[in-house]
Amino acid sequence: MTHDVLTADHSLAFPGGYTRSVGPVIGRFLTELRDGRLVGVRTASGGVLFPPAEYDADGEAVTGEFVDVGPECVVGAYAWVPRPRPDHPLDRPFAWALLTPDGADTALLHVLDLGVFELGAKPPKTLRAGLRVRPKWRAERTGAINDIESFRPDVTMINAPVRADYRLSAGKALSRFLGGIGEGRILGHRCEVCGKVYVPMKGMCPVDGVPTTEEVEVPGTGTVTTFAVNNIPDPRAPDVPFVSAYVLLDGADIAMVALVAGIPADQARMGMRVRAAWRPREEWGQTMANIKWFEPIDEPDVPFDEIKDYL
Repeated sequence: MTHDVLTADHSLAFPGGYTRSVGPVIGRFLTELRDGRLVGVRTASGGVLFPPAEYDADGEAVTGEFVDVGPECVVGAYAWVPRPRPDHPLDRPFAWALLTPDGADTALLHVLDLGVFELGAKPPKTLRAGLRVRPKWRAERTGAINDIESFRPDVTMINAPVRADYRLSAGKALSRFLGGIGEGRILGHRCEVCGKVYVPMKGMCPVDGVPTTEEVEVPGTGTVTTFAVNNIPDPRAPDVPFVSAYVLLDGADIAMVALVAGIPADQARMGMRVRAAWRPREEWGQTMANIKWFEPIDEPDVPFDEIKDYL
């Protein structure tokens, strides 16, 4: 013979509230909370008990000497709550943590608010033992532990908008180079001493230290000497990943930085032959943006020994 197990739901409640005396030690602690302060109590052995209690762990009465502690606290043990329950203090992920105020020897269990996270989020990397936090006090306080809404980390980083407005003078040589770009021409300067051609033109040979004035027009074809695959978006570039490269233009003796497109990033290579891809003529100005990027052309790669001195 079997019998069903009988169950019944019950609630224990005090509709009018449960009133009791807290005594002088806890009463002092709650009074200080109401006034926005943290206090501990000195034990007979010299330690500071927080939250205050009338007896220490050995059962010995405390001294009655109250000590200001905190407000900064150090996180000890903690538990991350990715999905708060309806009766939890926050409606978004938070942590329960043991918090030891500066100047105290014991810890308080309270709410640790690390910011706004989606439900189910994993604990942030900032959550760790040793994290320093401060209490966030409620505007209206009554003398209860929830006068502290939560504890929050110290401010260690800020994100400040930065802007600098300035005017850059290109100088005669670079202005002439950009003027050529505005005409669809790539211009360089040849050094009369060493014979090297510098693109963009600089107005001076960095090797011989002499002014350069002889203009040389070079074609929009060249060779990739070295390159990098980028995975951070750039408004000037095609979709990530994209390739930025040093391109040695035919007839030039120094490589220039440019974007390379028209080929999967994992197929870019040293020695690859490329050509400038110009924007439509109606979009041109005196700017390097006239050239969107360089694209591969159907020519054999240049052997490494021929470009090794231009890396």
